[in-house]
Amino acid sequence: MQRTYIEDLATKVGQEALIRGYVDVRRDQGKLIFFDFRDMTGTVQGVILPNAKEAHEVGSRLRTEWVVEVRGKVNQRPEKNVQKDRQNGGIELEILSITVLNEAQTPPFDIHSDGREISEDVRLKYRYLDLRRPRMQKNIRLRSELVDKIRQFLFKQKFTEIETPYFTSTTPEGSRDFIVPSRMYPGKFFALPQSPQQYKQLLMSASFEKYFQIARCFRDEDLRADRGFEHTQIDMELSFVTKEDIMRLDEEMITSAFESMGYKLKEKPFPRFTYTEAMKRFGADKFDLRTEEDKKNGVLAFAWVVDFPFFEKDKEGNWTFTHNPFSMPAPENLEWHLAGTHTGEITTQQYDLVCNGFETGGGSVRAHKPDILRATFKTMGYADEQIDRDFGHMLSAFAFGTPPHGGIAHGIERLMMIMTGENELREVQSFPQTSSGRTAVMEAPSDVSEAQLKELGIELRKKK
Repeated sequence: MQRTYIEDLATKVGQEALIRGYVDVRRDQGKLIFFDFRDMTGTVQGVILPNAKEAHEVGSRLRTEWVVEVRGKVNQRPEKNVQKDRQNGGIELEILSITVLNEAQTPPFDIHSDGREISEDVRLKYRYLDLRRPRMQKNIRLRSELVDKIRQFLFKQKFTEIETPYFTSTTPEGSRDFIVPSRMYPGKFFALPQSPQQYKQLLMSASFEKYFQIARCFRDEDLRADRGFEHTQIDMELSFVTKEDIMRLDEEMITSAFESMGYKLKEKPFPRFTYTEAMKRFGADKFDLRTEEDKKNGVLAFAWVVDFPFFEKDKEGNWTFTHNPFSMPAPENLEWHLAGTHTGEITTQQYDLVCNGFETGGGSVRAHKPDILRATFKTMGYADEQIDRDFGHMLSAFAFGTPPHGGIAHGIERLMMIMTGENELREVQSFPQTSSGRTAVMEAPSDVSEAQLKELGIELRKKK
């Protein structure tokens, strides 16, 4: 007999069906044994009647979280017993036979609770159990739905999904790189990408025109509730576009995806604030436009922040970029930029999308000519030799006729935190790091053997 998913049992009233899943709840009343079974589509009540002796014998041994295959007759429940607020409340499974597919130890915590009362270390040690709780199932499946909505929108807009490498070279994008030693080139290292920034611009040089990727990004930075070592972003880049073109398309994508999933947006089109206006009005470049009533009703308040300063002084008093060194200055400031003058007054064609107090995405029109990109790094104090060494591949690509282009990236975890109302990154990721920077379930970072170190040509010194 072919498996029936629990959500489809209502179409088989009066017939036999076979389900596979978990024992969610067991209630033994002697002659009658009641169960709630669950699979990835929902839950259903099952009952073993006194005349089903073999099923009764097996059912008396079952415990919660055992994995089972159940054959039974789908019956309509009496109206007085129907629980209106429960999925499949109108039917139940009269159990004819049960096959145990795997037994289960008693879980170390209750997977039916909210889970917030359990310590982080315990939850992440047994993350595969923690993910069984309904809240986590909902969050992870919602994430999948959002990504699917975004993908389908972009495909309709003639975008091509292209993967870019994980093994790359270090780039100046504001955070520390995770580095990976090379066995084939002793003493040399790869870097994991903080973002696909350079590769997606090179794809514009390759004339793909519309690229996107659900991209994994890695940043060795201090952990926060909304920031981890790795995250996923919806990464887009387009050729032959202006800032307005990119913002308009992105706003259409966000609106289409979120409204199709039942979310209400506070204001359309999204309001815009210059960086100066935002700082003056809110004291920050990410802010919350919702009223208390909006918050109660789950409204999402998106807004744009534009006209950022291109450069700022670092702790040593040197010029550095505020967002991205590959950005294009505002057209009216281009001559200043090329001449290396009025540095503190130059604005960039950068735009950030904020929602409910979070920055959810950001991007810019990019420099697409060698002299513009070179001028950026000269302002930051790079010598020509260093620019050619670190970014010669970009300058070379731009010299072969790269079109004007720009893009934007959205952090999926940030979007998910907004959609679900969660306050911690780990609540919307499958296997996140702990707040102390260790992996879930697996013990990492960990030691490696002397043989591995020798093969890599690495010798460790104890830290004083």
